[in-house]
Parts: sequence; C-alpha cells; structure tokens
Amino acid sequence: MRTLYPPITPYREHTLPVDALHTLHIEECGTPDGIPVVYLHGGPGAGISPTHRRFFDPARYRIVLIDQRGSGRSTPFGELRGNTTQDLVADIEKVRELLGIERWLVYGGSWGSTLSLAYAQAHPDRATGLIVRGVFLGREEENRWFAELNGGARWIFPERWDRYEAHIPEDERGNMLEAYWKRLDHADEAVRIAAAQAWLGWEDNAATLVHDVDAASATDPLDTLAKARIEAHYFRHNTFLAHGQLLRDIDRIRHLPGVIVQGRYDIICPPRSAWDLAKAWPEATLEMVIAGHSANEAATTDALVRATDAFADRS
Repeated sequence: MRTLYPPITPYREHTLPVDALHTLHIEECGTPDGIPVVYLHGGPGAGISPTHRRFFDPARYRIVLIDQRGSGRSTPFGELRGNTTQDLVADIEKVRELLGIERWLVYGGSWGSTLSLAYAQAHPDRATGLIVRGVFLGREEENRWFAELNGGARWIFPERWDRYEAHIPEDERGNMLEAYWKRLDHADEAVRIAAAQAWLGWEDNAATLVHDVDAASATDPLDTLAKARIEAHYFRHNTFLAHGQLLRDIDRIRHLPGVIVQGRYDIICPPRSAWDLAKAWPEATLEMVIAGHSANEAATTDALVRATDAFADRS
C-alpha cells in the first residue's frame, strides 16, 4: 500500500489580505515549476498541517495550502464575520491570481470536499480536475445525521454520543446545534470552552475506524473553541449553500477528471453522500475503502496517494 511522501517544508510562505478584516496564510511546497494543486482543509476551521503536504509527490507538484478565514495562521483567528462559503471561494481565486497560476488540481477532504466542489463549480475553467475525500455535500440531512438526536451516528458511537448529549439539558436536546451554539457564543469564556471541548470530543474520536472512545483531546482549548465556533457557524447556516446545490450544479464540472475516495465506515461523513455524488457525476471514479473518516487511515492514504500520482502521470 502507498504511504505518505516524506516530510517537507515550504519553500515560500505568503500573507494575503483578502478584505479589510481577513488576512490569509498560504504555503507553497514541492517544486515551483511543478503541477499546481491547491489543498483545501477540513473543519471548517481546522487549518492546514505539515501532514497535508505529504499526499503529493514533491518532485512533481507545486503544492499550495491555504489556511481558510479564521483558521490556522490566518487572521483574525476564529473570526466569524465575513466568513461564508462564498467568501472562501473568492479567496481561493485571489490566491490563484496572486501566485500566477492559470489552472490547478483541486483537492479537499471532509469540509474541504464541499469547498472543492463549490469552488470548481464557480470557476470550472480554473480547475484541471478534482480529488475529494470523505464527501460532505453540506445538506441539512448530513448535519442531522451526526449532530442531532434524530440522526444516525449516535447509534454507532453511543459512548461518545452520551457525553456529547450530556452537555446539553434535556429540554434543549431537540435542537443540539442551536443548544451548542448558545454555549459556544456565551459571554463567559469558560462556558464557551467547555462547550467546544464537548463538541469536538464527539467529532474527533469518531474520525477513525479503530479508536479509543475514552481518549482525551490534547488540543489547546482556544484552538478547540475557534474550530468549534467556525463549524457551528457554518452548520447553522447550512454551509451557506442552497439545499442540494452541489449536486444541482454538477454539470459544470462533469468534463473534469475526478476521483472520490470514501471510507466505507465513515461515521462523520457517511458514504451516502459520496454515492450520491458519484451517481450525479458518473465520469468520476469512486473508490470505497475499508476505513473511517480520517485521511490518515492506511487504506485512505493509499487511495489518495495513488490518485495524486495517477493525475501527475497523466499531466
């Protein structure tokens, strides 16, 4: 099975003001005259990490990684104002123009798959193809599956769900998202942090097929708070997309080569979404692998590295 490429460091970093409030952090890795690819991270709000650079052959790719608004090293950290899907799509274009790239491969997992599809559909002439993983189409039923009592994920990970649910009083559990938002937006920072830790405690340890349900997160509390608030902000607004928009507008990108990698046992972004995308986009290749949600599981990493290598072989 294929594994990640060896660790690399950026050969160039940029800061890009995209409006009066937000400034993005951007990294370039690999080969300056290589095949351009833009890496769109998940979350929303998770930010980029050194591991994300390693899904691409650094000898063949010019790898561009962007900390989205409010994420990672972009500023202001955790900011929700001016932070919508449409803003992020516009930002990706500004990064492309800054770097003088005509067209690039678009790569994203989880929320990054949502943003990849939204960007490519808005700018199909700027994409050479797409590789998406752990597909999330931004639909209300996908949010309900993972976050609400009438979803399905609570039946799979009952230990984690009970801790997520226990943070909310019984009379507010009919709308867990709004109940959590009430606490994530509370005036008391301690209340906000406790809610964020419960929110991400449910998510983070449901990400892999095999995991310790009792594991505690070592993430910095303020990082946890920023990510949880950005996620809840997007989910409360149905990811700022019309219902079914990414499937509705699929014809805009059907001419592009596409690879869809999906964990068969992904509980966070279940396979139904990848299947629906593949049915709407029959020209794309769907590969179901024996894994959960995380890109770092062996079968998913293998499929993704094979996909990036195959794209480079064709270029």
